[in-house]
Amino acid sequence: QVQLVESGGGLVQTGGSLRLSCEFSRSVKSVDIMGWYRQAPGKQRELVATITSRPRTNYADSVKDRFTISTDNAKKSVYLQMNSLTPEDTGVYYCNAVRVTTYTNHRYLDVWGQGTLVTVSS
Repeated sequence: QVQLVESGGGLVQTGGSLRLSCEFSRSVKSVDIMGWYRQAPGKQRELVATITSRPRTNYADSVKDRFTISTDNAKKSVYLQMNSLTPEDTGVYYCNAVRVTTYTNHRYLDVWGQGTLVTVSS
């Protein structure tokens, strides 16, 4: 089994910063694409940012120049640095991994974390 565990969410004021972390199971050998998505109350889940194994990054227009996605050297974690937060950034943030391979050669197409809540007050 592969698990993604997010942390770092919380309550912050407008203009503040938060750093989200997502740790992968030790069984994970490689991941093709890692990303962060969010779901605001009453809205559909949307892409925030992704990073590939190259690495190549992609951001939603609404977060460009404010958020930064990164991974650690061993690529067992993915991070999202969020600056200049606004109430529109409020939502549950989910970590995602696409095309995951484990050390036992099991493959998973699409894995999600349980989510971490980010609340930005005005």
